[in-house]
Amino acid sequence: MFATEDFPSNCLILAGLSLYFEDGHDDLDDFGFDDYGSECDGIRITAFLDAGQDNLTPLGRLEKYAFSENVFNRQIVARGLLDVLREFSDNENDFISVMETVARMSEDGEPTVRAELMEQVPNIAMFLHESRPNFPAAFSRYLVPIVVRYLTDPNNQVRKTSQAALLVLLEQGLISKADMETKVCPVLLELTEPSSDDDYKIEAVAIMCKVVTMLSKDTVEHLLLPRFCDLCSDARLFQVRKVCAANFGEFCSIVGQEATEKLLMPKFFDLCSDSLWGIRKACAECFMMVSNSTSPEARRVTLSPLFISLISDQSRWVRQAAFQSLGRFISTFANPSSTGLHFREDGALLEVPRCTLDSDCSLNSLNCSDISGCHAERTIAHTPPNQDGRATPSPEHVSTTDSEEMHSLDDNHTSVPREMRGGFTHTVSNSNASPTTTNNAKNTKETEHTDENFNSFNYWRSPLPDISGELEMLNCQTSEEEPEAVYVNLPPAQVQVLSAALKAAQLDSPADDSPAEPEPEEEPENNSDSPTVETKSVEVMDYCKYFLPVHRHSSFIIKNSFNLLLRFQNVIPQQLLDQYLSMTDPARAQTVDTEIAKHCAFSLPGVALTLGRQNWHCLKDTYETLATDVQWKVRRTLAFSIHELAVILGDQLTAADLVPIFNGFLKDLDEVRIGVLKHLYDFLKLLHADKRREYLYQLQEFMVTDNSRNWRFRYELAEQLILIIELYSHYDVYDYLRQIALTLCSDKVSEVRWISYKLVVEILQKLYSCGADDLGLNFINELTVRFCHCPKWVGRQAFAFICQAVVEEDCMPMEQFSQHLLPSLLSLSSDPVANVRVLVAKALRQSVMEKAYFKDPGCAYSDELEETVMALQSDKDRDVRFFASLDPNKGLMDTAPLI
Repeated sequence: MFATEDFPSNCLILAGLSLYFEDGHDDLDDFGFDDYGSECDGIRITAFLDAGQDNLTPLGRLEKYAFSENVFNRQIVARGLLDVLREFSDNENDFISVMETVARMSEDGEPTVRAELMEQVPNIAMFLHESRPNFPAAFSRYLVPIVVRYLTDPNNQVRKTSQAALLVLLEQGLISKADMETKVCPVLLELTEPSSDDDYKIEAVAIMCKVVTMLSKDTVEHLLLPRFCDLCSDARLFQVRKVCAANFGEFCSIVGQEATEKLLMPKFFDLCSDSLWGIRKACAECFMMVSNSTSPEARRVTLSPLFISLISDQSRWVRQAAFQSLGRFISTFANPSSTGLHFREDGALLEVPRCTLDSDCSLNSLNCSDISGCHAERTIAHTPPNQDGRATPSPEHVSTTDSEEMHSLDDNHTSVPREMRGGFTHTVSNSNASPTTTNNAKNTKETEHTDENFNSFNYWRSPLPDISGELEMLNCQTSEEEPEAVYVNLPPAQVQVLSAALKAAQLDSPADDSPAEPEPEEEPENNSDSPTVETKSVEVMDYCKYFLPVHRHSSFIIKNSFNLLLRFQNVIPQQLLDQYLSMTDPARAQTVDTEIAKHCAFSLPGVALTLGRQNWHCLKDTYETLATDVQWKVRRTLAFSIHELAVILGDQLTAADLVPIFNGFLKDLDEVRIGVLKHLYDFLKLLHADKRREYLYQLQEFMVTDNSRNWRFRYELAEQLILIIELYSHYDVYDYLRQIALTLCSDKVSEVRWISYKLVVEILQKLYSCGADDLGLNFINELTVRFCHCPKWVGRQAFAFICQAVVEEDCMPMEQFSQHLLPSLLSLSSDPVANVRVLVAKALRQSVMEKAYFKDPGCAYSDELEETVMALQSDKDRDVRFFASLDPNKGLMDTAPLI
């Protein structure tokens, strides 16, 4: 019967309903813990420990109900173990008895009891950790074995509960290193044996990958890393390989560079070429973490070709993940010594001293100032929009198909660095990559006189095909434009190279209409070690052969060869940059991801930081294309990060290239404008004073929004204006910011008014700190008329708050405050609205009367202040009396809800 085996006749309060366990209630035997759900929180679970008719001790009753035949009793005991331990924590012997009872309960045959007990283990561990001096020994002896044993429990719910409990214990640092190495890890290794059950194995791999981030490097490297490498090659269970691929980056970040390159990289290559697209997709998603754990050489030589293979994968989902990770992967190439920027611990990007670039720039490192000069005449709308509104990419952005773009980084080309010491044409003559390559006498002659210096441009390029025959058939008529116009603002080295490009483009057409094979010209012998103009001509000509379409006008070749040279850099592999730049191609949105442009915009600051401001020319066109994208989410992403990009580029490039885009964002949708507004101060402070002053006329435009209910927009404006005040002179603040602040103070939303009052105080402080007392007095008179004499009580209340803030911030001399503001403040002490008098009382009692100036017996207003405060202390309103009598030394109470 229930009465002989179940709880005594104690009252259990369950959701406000009293249930009495009496004899004859056999129907309660069927009740389980799950039937009550969250309502069991209302039960005083330890009620069964109370003295009853059984004459048992509390420990005896615990023993009775912990091993009762009724499942519900055992569930209740399991759930109440924490309260039970609290009851017996004062006595060491009783505590040990309870822990032994817990250990025996863990062997309960009912899965719901075991699951309930395991849910309490983290709470019990925290209690023991905080209250027991011998916590480590007790926890290790009684609770850790339960957690470990439940990892192999036949019931799925119990296993899941134990896995969750194990992660919580690790996050709280409650499991010792010895227990992890001797108890937990051996079980995980056993469960991941090849002969282990599939379900157990998959779960164990998942928990092992989560546990690894909370373990030390030595523990992971010596115990788990070998097994993880084996699991990456599990040929039978794709779920295991997928879990390994998804968590590959965590393992790399824990074990470090040496183990990553020696043991993990071969496995990563296998996973990246797995037959299942889901595994390859997981590899693409963790690529950045893997790259961060490798050396720069391995990143460039090994990982870059591997990433290119993922970005050209046959599966759209893999390509999508790869493009989303492309910018993050490129960011791992960043080097503070070359970019001149580094991140502080708080995440702020700062400029550090750096060596200036060599004035004799090569093709691989165009000088920043030169590039800004070249682009001075260019505008944002550099390409006409398509019918869908998206800007058409310029010729250098037009990409070929994936198969044509990616074929060049196969296994044969990963060893290019060792084979290219002889220069560019040496590689051409020894490569079989292009079936159209021909070795005529002219090419052979030029090969013999090639510069022996390494050319990093060819490092990441397939050998260029020889299409000299096609070029010789071009009808190259002399352009009316003077070619020297191209050379404006270019250094001598670039002028020399572009001259070679011009020479390569100006080919003589055959004398007759029939195509004729020109006779090869004999090259004069040249023993000089330095490359001649002719040698550079060959290189630039081959560059044009590879990139430029056949065109009948030589001016087209000159123009596009110059534009393509501007994309050239040597910081990251060129194919990675080319793929990144292609993310603005409308074709990518159709074949890869409709939001690929947004991902490009999101990662652009990181890519720009990696390339450095000297290579901004590589990204400038892409940035302008994104800034005019038809999707507002793309423009919004750029707007939120334009201030960070300004730090990366510096003031000159910011003024030349970012300011026009910034101006466009100011006139965009509110969804885009808010991104600019949130970091308005951060952007404006990077501009020169004259350029910054131009925006004073545009600040008023932020008061107008697409939706008048968008009060957070105006709130953000007030916050930014508080910061912006320091960027302008007191005259500009008075002429432009003052009127905006007064308008915001009359906003319909109290939150906007609250922050605007602080803005008014900051303006007043700016005026007096700059010695503009006359402007300050004019502003005070305006505040008095607008707020102190306002017919609405919220305006008069605002005046009281402003006066208190002026005193607390010492915005002006107290003598002038007593002359110009205090009389008006005292007049509000008799205001008919209690909310106004509350703030007057608060301002006088907590701020004004605490100033030394007003405590001086010689102060003309000391008597009047005392009389006013005494009158407020006897006010008919309870809140007014409270604030008028409150001790200023106590914490100031927030009266913001009254505003």
